[in-house]
Amino acid sequence: MTSFKTFLLAAPFAFVAFAPTISLAQDFPADLVEKGRYLATASDCVACHTAKGGKPMAGGLAIDSPVGTIMSTNITPSKETGIGNYTEAQFSDAVRKGVRADGANLYPAMPYTAYSFMSDADVHAMYAYFMKGVAPVEAKNAETSLPFPMNIRASMIGWNLLFRNNTPLSDDPKQSAEWNRGRYLAEGAAHCATCHTPRGAFMQEKASLNLSGAQVGPWYAPDITSDKVTGIGSWSQDELVTYLKTGRLAGKAQAAGSMGEAITHSFQHLTDADLKAIATYVESVPSAHPAAAATGATRFDQGKPVNELAALRGKGFDNGMKGAHSGAQIFSANCASCHGFNGQGTADGYYPSIFHNSATAGSNASNLIATILYGVERETESGHVFMPPFGDQPNALTQLDNVEVASLANYILKDYGNSKLTVTAHDVGVIREGGPKSDIVTLARIGMGAGALVVLALIAMAVILPRRGRAGADKANA
Repeated sequence: MTSFKTFLLAAPFAFVAFAPTISLAQDFPADLVEKGRYLATASDCVACHTAKGGKPMAGGLAIDSPVGTIMSTNITPSKETGIGNYTEAQFSDAVRKGVRADGANLYPAMPYTAYSFMSDADVHAMYAYFMKGVAPVEAKNAETSLPFPMNIRASMIGWNLLFRNNTPLSDDPKQSAEWNRGRYLAEGAAHCATCHTPRGAFMQEKASLNLSGAQVGPWYAPDITSDKVTGIGSWSQDELVTYLKTGRLAGKAQAAGSMGEAITHSFQHLTDADLKAIATYVESVPSAHPAAAATGATRFDQGKPVNELAALRGKGFDNGMKGAHSGAQIFSANCASCHGFNGQGTADGYYPSIFHNSATAGSNASNLIATILYGVERETESGHVFMPPFGDQPNALTQLDNVEVASLANYILKDYGNSKLTVTAHDVGVIREGGPKSDIVTLARIGMGAGALVVLALIAMAVILPRRGRAGADKANA
């Protein structure tokens, strides 16, 4: 299972290959290519366009989406299978407008809606990097095949007219240079809203709920607004910078899924100045729930941890699984050796506490379920962080079924997390299958069917009414 960040992650549409066209050979200075590399890193291009074990930017990564599996494309400068024949104008149109070289529309799983905020100068630098700083790879990947009518690219013309931004971001003179830089990165290259902003019926981002949290495939991208209860308003700037550099903030959160990939491939490689700028901007985004922002416990706070392991003493595994303490039995057999008998984690934080943890304390259990099923993996300067999956993954130590995962999740929530949440086997099944599916395909088919009926009715009226008029006239003349 790969994460959806990027996808959104998420986002329920497909990446498509940039079609080849005539290229203009150019030489670019090394500093421009390096600037483009930095911007491509900030944009996290490699996360979606590199298959596990594959060559950078060569595509071939299968990504779950609410409407089907998306195959990422080759964006190396290969002239046969990549974007090596792209002119700079065509590259810019693909990145910022979602229009590929042959005029066909891309689907916005590639977050061109965010990249549209990027400046001409930055897109120029990225073009220089992709043409001169990326090794060409001759690899043709499987095509994305989405169900009808999502496979009709022309439908994106109307979507773009309604929802695509067409203007690079301008500085707000009322804000500091740091804030403006942070907004430019967060809303543009880093495309934070792509995952953290809820989407409407047409899969457009709801601007009124900016960064207030959204489901992205099997993972939930949480509220990162200034809300002190549901968001990260209780975090300091230094804490957010630490999280973006390491993927971990003791007693609060650990990055997994698509955010773990973003830490690995993108955020940790940005300069401290840019990370501070992003933190300055993100922490200024107003709460989407102002009534909850003033008071109450944050989503990282819980009561005292307890456990049920004492009830299992003297019983074998099979006997423990038969009773009401099956979740505790599964925890004891699979989790306690790393996270501690009381969920306290290790002193160095490598194995985090599952108490005071955003995956267990929030109002959504998706990330707890996904963590159990898919595990955790990220690579930072602090080292390699790995938790094995317990779902049907190739490197799973133990494969737990939906009922067992639900029992384990409920035990963790009751004794260490948000005891108000309950996980069912059905909930686990949804996450195991890649997350909630979108109704957009069904709605689109219904809409097209209704439209076809209207067209037929109009045609019928155009044929029948004149005939009736002529018949009436003939009777009047008889």
